[in-house]
This record gives sequence, C-alpha cells and structure tokens, in this order.
Amino acid sequence: MTSQLDIVLRGASVLDGSGTAAFAADIGIAGERIAAVERPGSLNGTTRVDLSGLTLAPGFIDVHTHDDRQALAAPEMWAKLSQGITTVITGNCGISLAPWHADKPPPAPLTLIGAQSDFRFSTMAAYIAAVTAAHPAVNVGMLIGHSTLRVNVLDDVNCPASPSDIARMSELLAEGMRAGALGMSSGLFYPTARIAANSEVIALARVAARYGGIYTSHIRDEHDGVLDALAEACDAGEAAGLPVVLSHHKCAGPANWGRSEQTLAFIAERQRRHPIGLDAYPYVAGSTILDPAYVDGVIRILITWSKSHPDMAGRDLSDIAAAWRVDQRTAAERLLPAGAVYFHMSEIDVRRILAYPHTMIGSDGLPHDAHPHPRLWGAFTRVLGHYCRDEQLFHLAEAVRRMTTLSADTFGLKRRGRIAAGCAADLVAFDAAAVRDAATFGDPKRPSIGICHVWVNGRAALEHGRSTGVRTGTVLHRDRERYGNNSASDGVAATGIVAPR
Repeated sequence: MTSQLDIVLRGASVLDGSGTAAFAADIGIAGERIAAVERPGSLNGTTRVDLSGLTLAPGFIDVHTHDDRQALAAPEMWAKLSQGITTVITGNCGISLAPWHADKPPPAPLTLIGAQSDFRFSTMAAYIAAVTAAHPAVNVGMLIGHSTLRVNVLDDVNCPASPSDIARMSELLAEGMRAGALGMSSGLFYPTARIAANSEVIALARVAARYGGIYTSHIRDEHDGVLDALAEACDAGEAAGLPVVLSHHKCAGPANWGRSEQTLAFIAERQRRHPIGLDAYPYVAGSTILDPAYVDGVIRILITWSKSHPDMAGRDLSDIAAAWRVDQRTAAERLLPAGAVYFHMSEIDVRRILAYPHTMIGSDGLPHDAHPHPRLWGAFTRVLGHYCRDEQLFHLAEAVRRMTTLSADTFGLKRRGRIAAGCAADLVAFDAAAVRDAATFGDPKRPSIGICHVWVNGRAALEHGRSTGVRTGTVLHRDRERYGNNSASDGVAATGIVAPR
C-alpha cells in the first residue's frame, strides 16, 4: 500500500472536522483522495511533507459566496485560497450568473456579480462547462438564483409571476438541477423578488426538492420584521420538503440589536421539526447594494463602488454628504447605482449567532466591488484568530467543524469537509498560534496570516503561504458528491482512523 501513496503529511496536529480533539497521525494521499490516516511514522510516499508545529484540517468550505464570475475571471481564487478555503458555494441570495443569456442590462442586485456581458449562459450546463474549462483553484458548488430565474422569464420583475411564468422558471430550474446544481436560493429582500409571494418560492423549491436539492434564503426582512421573515423561509422549506439554510443571519438596525436571543430561539424551535441551517460572517457590518431607504443618518455606511461617482469608493457616506453639502440620503441617491458596507449589527448579536452550534461560516464576499468588505479576504481566519483563539468563543476543533463537516453535511457534500480515508484530499495546514485576518475596512484586500499549506483534490495549491499556481478545483455535482462511493480510489485500501472518539 505504501508504494501507492503520492504524498504523506507528517507531524501535524490533526483536526478531522468532527469537532473532536486533535490527534497525531500520518495522512496519506493517493491521487485526489485521502487514502490513509494512520499512526505517526507508519506511512511512506513519493513526497513527504513535514508539518510539525502546524494544525492540519479539512479544507474550509465557504457556504455563502458570490464568486459566480470570479471563478471565470480570476480562477486563481486567491482571496479564498489564502484563507484555507478549498470549496465555495456560489449563486446565493437569489442571484446566480446562470441561467440567463441577458438581452438587457441586469438590474440590482444582479449587478453585484456581473455586467450584461457576463450573463451569457442560457443554461446551467453551459455555465458549468465554462467553469470547468476555467480550471479554478478551488472547488465550486452552485445554487440557482430565484431572482435570476425571474429576470430571465418576467418582462417586469415588479409584477407577480403568473402560472405560466412559474412553469417556465421551473423548467429552467429543473435543467440546472439535472446539470448538478446543489439547490436554489432566494433573495426576497431585493426588488427583483420582493413582490414574489411565498407560494411562488414554494412552487420552485418543490422542483429543487425533487432532485434532492437545498433551499437557501436571504430572507425578506432582517430588520424589524425578522421573525416573520424567518418563519416565511422555514415555511417554504417545510412545504416544499427540502432543507433550508438561512443566509447570513443577523438582526439589522439599532432598533433590533439584541434580538438574536429571540431569533435563535425561533430557529431552534423550527429545527425540531424540519432541517434548518444557517450561516454567518464574523463582522458587525454587512455589504450589498446601496439603498437610500436604509440610510438613517445613524449607522456608518462605507461606499464600496459607484458607477456615477467611482472615485467615492472607500469613503464614508457621511464624509461624502458633508463634502457635497447635502444630507446622507441625498448623497446616496446621487451615488446610485452603487454598493455599500452597512455597520448595522451589534457585537453581542454577532457573538451569539457565531456561538450557536448550528451556525456555518460563510464570507458573503463581493469580489467585484472596487473597495470590498474585508470579509472577502478574512472571514475564515478572523473566526480562527479573533473569535476562537483571542475571544475563546469556542475551541479550535469546534471552529473547524463550523467550516468543514457542518457545511459539507448541510449541503450534501459527503466527500468533502472531513479527514478520513476515501474523502477528497482537500486540506489546509495552518499555524494555530498565529493565524488571523489582515484585511480591514480601510485596507480590505490583504491576505490572511498563518495559512501555510493548502491541497485541493490532492495537489498543493499553496506552499509556505505562497500560491503554487496549480489549479485543481472541480465543479461539485450534487449527485456525485452526495451519493458517490466514499471508499478510497485507484485500488488504495482505506485504513483505520486513529482519532479519539
């Protein structure tokens, strides 16, 4: 067996993703798979890598991204790879690059992921083929956006969908699910879907459910109506018969600070009767399109991009308003179309939501913003460094679980997110004492510190903190990931796990 191992990783403190204590082991890789997890010093391979002093974990899974175009335009995916992320889930918040061959400029919020020329895929299969050809550095799982379906089919997204519109959207969704999409997402908060009744969402979610998909929701209201909006999303998943993920859970606006105690209690109650998951990012600020309706003159708002005034990116709205001698709402209207970071959460709520045992980590990064939210470059390492090591919100094994097995199991990626024989060799080695985010709101594109090595499907993508240029990510097909054979491939025997249980 040992002669068949391509790589042996030695000397690390291994966290297998389960949340159990770290252990010492040799990890053997053959081809794209983990072939052996054995006692230290017992394995030999063509290449041996000494990871002494480092922690070895499954590659992190970013369950909430808007990397649809990034996987094509910048397939090196450096913002993700430098955080130890080996898998991204695209198409969140109801917006996906496919299926839509745009015959008009995309409306907001589709503008967050591309211009008209980027929406050139009339089917999900065509988009999957393009991502496959681009050879991204990380694995890509895909959701199909409800708003993208609406823009594709409806002449006016400000109108309810007719039965024939829903039938056409269902056809497009079914094609995407057959092509391998993981499920569908909605963004009922946004103008492209705000008019849609929950019955429309349920009708489409039932299509995703027939193919074993998942439903993720940027709920209709994260402010005063957050509890009703959570209930709406949970009701949709329950009625359609598929798991629900509540995207970037928060209680937004000063009037709602502290309400996470209520919202998490509600989620816990609903979890007793239906599969409900949630994700969050480790910051008190969110980022999306600039909407003057949410400019209250109280919270800080940072402009991330503006088509009408591109030189304003990176400046606070209050400073822009003062320079223009207008109020903030007027300044916001002048900047449109634009994007913004909203400092609209409390630290107490962020900590409480992150500490909730069912919370996955998702960056929600926007890679095409001129001055992006630092979560794009630092969400995962901020959890490991700031909230885990420094604030001791949870222990390291638990932090890793939130980024690996919890995410993989929620999205049906049974080959990912764990260190076990037969699983994909997606791995990250990091310095637990030094790992931290370096990106800030003032300087948001700084790579993280302390991520030393990353392997994607058995190949080294990062060595000693530097990109190797190797891009071995793959598109994650729902059925192959969920139901595929987890035994070791290429004739290499799966061996026993030595983790304490």
